[in-house]
Amino acid sequence: MIQLRIGIQTASLQLPLKRALHVAAQLGAEAVEIDARHELPAAEFGDTALRQVRKLLTDLELRVAALGFPTRRGFDVADDLERRVAATKQAMTMAYKLGAAVVVNQVGPVPSADAELRSPTDERRFRQLVEVLTDLGIYGQRHGALLAAETGTESGADLAALLAEVPAGSVGATLDPGNLIVGRFSPLEAIEALGTSILHVHAKDAALDLAQHRGVEVPLGRGSADFPAILAALEERDYRGYLVIERQGGDNPRFEIAQAVKYLRSL
Repeated sequence: MIQLRIGIQTASLQLPLKRALHVAAQLGAEAVEIDARHELPAAEFGDTALRQVRKLLTDLELRVAALGFPTRRGFDVADDLERRVAATKQAMTMAYKLGAAVVVNQVGPVPSADAELRSPTDERRFRQLVEVLTDLGIYGQRHGALLAAETGTESGADLAALLAEVPAGSVGATLDPGNLIVGRFSPLEAIEALGTSILHVHAKDAALDLAQHRGVEVPLGRGSADFPAILAALEERDYRGYLVIERQGGDNPRFEIAQAVKYLRSL
């Protein structure tokens, strides 16, 4: 079974960053994922401030598994694209300075992998995604932190087809089982399609609400994500990254995240 390296997404704790880091350490995390747009804005933090953050992380014996950089719109949208790309590159540079090799964002939605099924508009969007990700991929390889596109708005196969169009090893994927289930996709099929391009994993769960005909996020271990099977599939593909607990809902995030740590340790 895969050697568990557990992280916590600090934003999920719904606390100021400094306090969230202390709580993450108390809950037994080895690493954290920090939001570089809201918690630690890349444009506002210079080297002196980053040294202070690194010092706190060292004192708490925490590593940075990844930085999240959720843009308001995907890279398929032309409006204000240059600014979003420049800001993403800034986050990638910050990630490297904090010792993280991954920046997480949803890049899509990604059009169908089958070119014959794409409308002319979808084809333009797909080609724009390829162009932008190629640019970000080259930047990431030069600066030490890669973009890892988060799953969920499309199937693993469609995301894999997009990643196949950019230089090999320059852009990866963040597997999010909860997002995939909400989108009515299979996490295990996504692992099969994405393989070794998975650079990062969100430990998030979800279930289909049959009454409302939609997927909803639930506490880890309470939904449809088969984490023992997911971990086994990741092990087969030599995944050695972190499992970062993310919880976007819930009334008591600290308790639920503590329970999630226990759940993962029990597997």
